[in-house]
Amino acid sequence: MTRVLIVEADGGARGNPGIAAGGAIVIDGESGEVLAELGVYVGVATNNVAEYRGMLEGLRRAYELDPGASVHVRMDSKLVVEQMTGRWRIKHPDMQHLAREAREVIGHRHVTFEWIPRAENSRADALANRAMDMRSSFGL
Repeated sequence: MTRVLIVEADGGARGNPGIAAGGAIVIDGESGEVLAELGVYVGVATNNVAEYRGMLEGLRRAYELDPGASVHVRMDSKLVVEQMTGRWRIKHPDMQHLAREAREVIGHRHVTFEWIPRAENSRADALANRAMDMRSSFGL
């Protein structure tokens, strides 16, 4: 049976663009155990770039933990979720590059994306804010 990992990811920018970072948590889908927490400092960028960076680093960590896992990504970014599922076109060159990078990380693995309300994504949001406060990445 394929292991399921859940990636909760978020990103933020203080100003748009402004100081930006992403955050992600990797959770065991069966036990609910938090396997990894990370923050990725992006520098000066938009909120959307930070959201993608949080998701990308969450995916990378999930695949480091179990390269064959099925991954379920949960985010409060409707834009990223809809773009990654292919339901929305990606017009901005920065977003095209990040989506392409995410698809390369995913490869042929099974990944699903789910939009969740902001209130349900507070742990990933806190990690993104911590990385912005520190102006440094951690847990990578």
